[in-house]
Amino acid sequence: MTTDQMLTFGIISITVALFIWNRWRFDIVALAALFASVVAGIVPVENAFTGFADPVVVTVACILVISAAISRSGFIDFALKIMNNLVEHRNLQIFVLCGMVMILSGFMNNIGALAVFLPIAMSFAKKVGRKPSEMLMPLAFASLLGGLVTLIGTPPNLLISNIRKEFTGEPFQMFDFAPVGIAVCVLGLLYLTFCWRFLPKDRRGQPLPEERFSIEDYVSEASVAEDSSYVGKTIREMEQSIDGDIYVVGILRSGYRSLAPSGRLKIRAGDVLILKTDPVTLKAVVDAGKLTLTGSKETEELSITSDDVGIAEAVVMAGSELIGSTPKEMQLRRRFSINLLAVRQSNTRRQTRLHNVRFEEGDVIVLQGSLDSMPETLSELGCLPLAERNLQLGRPKVLILPALIMAAAVALAVLGIMPLAISFLGAVVLIALLRIMRPNEIYASVDMSIIILLGALIPVTQAMQTTGGAELIADAISGMTTNLPLFGVLAVVMIATMLVTPFLNNAATVLLMAPIAANMAQNMQVDIDAFLMAVAVGASCDFLTPVGHQSNTLVMGPGGYKFTDYWRLGLPLSILIVVVGVPVIIWAWT
Repeated sequence: MTTDQMLTFGIISITVALFIWNRWRFDIVALAALFASVVAGIVPVENAFTGFADPVVVTVACILVISAAISRSGFIDFALKIMNNLVEHRNLQIFVLCGMVMILSGFMNNIGALAVFLPIAMSFAKKVGRKPSEMLMPLAFASLLGGLVTLIGTPPNLLISNIRKEFTGEPFQMFDFAPVGIAVCVLGLLYLTFCWRFLPKDRRGQPLPEERFSIEDYVSEASVAEDSSYVGKTIREMEQSIDGDIYVVGILRSGYRSLAPSGRLKIRAGDVLILKTDPVTLKAVVDAGKLTLTGSKETEELSITSDDVGIAEAVVMAGSELIGSTPKEMQLRRRFSINLLAVRQSNTRRQTRLHNVRFEEGDVIVLQGSLDSMPETLSELGCLPLAERNLQLGRPKVLILPALIMAAAVALAVLGIMPLAISFLGAVVLIALLRIMRPNEIYASVDMSIIILLGALIPVTQAMQTTGGAELIADAISGMTTNLPLFGVLAVVMIATMLVTPFLNNAATVLLMAPIAANMAQNMQVDIDAFLMAVAVGASCDFLTPVGHQSNTLVMGPGGYKFTDYWRLGLPLSILIVVVGVPVIIWAWT
C-alpha cells in the first residue's frame, strides 16, 4: 500500500467516522475532508474545486428549484380534491397516497415530493380519523422508492451516472433506471399497502406548523375587480361556493360601510369585502374570485408588484410597539414600508376596518413588504414571525406550468437535444423569467449544504480512484466472494450499500461505494452496469433509521416515531428488495 493510498484511506475513514458521530454538520465535514486532501497532496490544488463545476452539482441545484416550483404550484389543493373522493378503505388510502408520491418522486427531488404530500397526508388522516403515524412512514419510504425510476429522481442516480461516464465514457440515460426502479416500486407499493400495520399503534406526532397556532378568525379586506367571478352573485352564494368556513362580515360600497350585510345582497365590481376566515380558505377565496387584498386604508391605492415583496405572518408579542395602537396611528407604510393585509384577534365579536383595529398581545397579523427587510421590521415591531407557514396570499396558482417546464426539460435531455444540466438550467431560467418563483425564493430552495457536500466530496472520492485505493478494496472484497455466483456478489454489494447508507448521506455513500463496485466488476470481467445499479438501489433504499435520509427524518416528528420503529417496517422491505431487486438487475443488465 502506497503512502497516497494510506492517506486517502485515513482521510476517508475519519470523514466517515465524523459523519457517523454527527456532531458537526456534514457539509462542514466534507469541506474539512477536501482541505485535508489538498494539504496531504492526494487532491491536486488545481482540482480542488472541480467538484463544484461538475454538471451533477448544477443538475441537483436545478432539480431542487424545479421541485420547489411544482410544490408551490397548487398541486396540494388538486391532490386533496382527489383524496377527498376516495372510498374510506385504509389499505386503498395508503395505496393511492404512496402511489402518487412515487410518481411525483420519479420526476422531482424525492424530499420535495414528500414535502408536497406531507400536509396532504396529515389533513387526510385527520379527516378520516386515522393517526398520521399510520401514513407518514409509508409515505417517506414511497418517496425513496419512486426516486429509483429515473435519472433525476434522486441525486445518487445522477452521481452513479457520472461515475459510469468516468469508467465507460457514457453516462446512464434518463430511463435506464426504470426496469429495476419500476419493479422495486411495485413490490414496495404492495408491501406498504398491507404492511403498514407493522407500525406501533400508540404513536402520536407533533402538529404541523399550520396547526401550532389557532388562527381561524382572520379579518381581511379584499376588493372586487370588474372581471371577478363573484360579480352578480349574492353574498350567500359566494360563501357557499368555497370549501371552507368564510363569512362576509362587512361590505364597503361607494364610501358607505354595511356591517353584517344580508346574504341576499349582490356583489358589485368595486366593492370592498370585509372577510373573516382562516388563511387557507382566504387564499382559496382570493384565487377563485380574482380578489385583491387591499390592506389598511392608507395603502389601498398602492400597488406593490416587485419580486422582492412578499407575505409574512407574525404574532404580536408582549411589549410590542403595536399594542394599544391602530395601523392608522402606527403609519405602518410610511414608517416601516409594510402593508397590513389581515389580522386575527381573540375578541371575534368586534368587526371593524383594518386601519381602525387596535392591536393586542397575541394578535396574529399578515403583513406585506420587502422580504429582505421583513425580519428586521418584525423584530423592531416586537413581533414573532411564523416563517414556516409560507402563506403566499394573493399570488396566483400555476398548477400546470411548472410541470410543463419540467416535462420540456426532460424531453430535451431524453431526445439528446441538449445535456441534462443545460436543459434543467434553462428550466430554472424560465421559472425566473415567468415569475413563477421570485429570485429570493429560487435561491432559498437550493439546499446549499447538499451542494457543498457534493462539490467537496467529489474530488476526495476521485482521489480513492486515482491513487488505486478503490481497486485495493475491490480486490479484497472480490477475494472474499470468489466462490459466490453473480447473484451473491451483487447481493453483497447491495446489502453493504444499504448498511452504509444509514450512517452517511446517501450521496456520500454513492461516491464511496460506486468506484469500489465498478472495480469489482472489472476484476470479475463483467459489465459494471449491474454493479452500479446495485449501489443505486442500496443507496436509495434506506429504511432502517430516521437519520440516513432526510425523507425519514422529515416524518419522524409529525409521526411521533421512535428510532426502532423504522426497523419494524423497513427491515422486511429491505430484505424483499434484495431478494427481488438483484434478479431484476441481472435480467436487465447482464
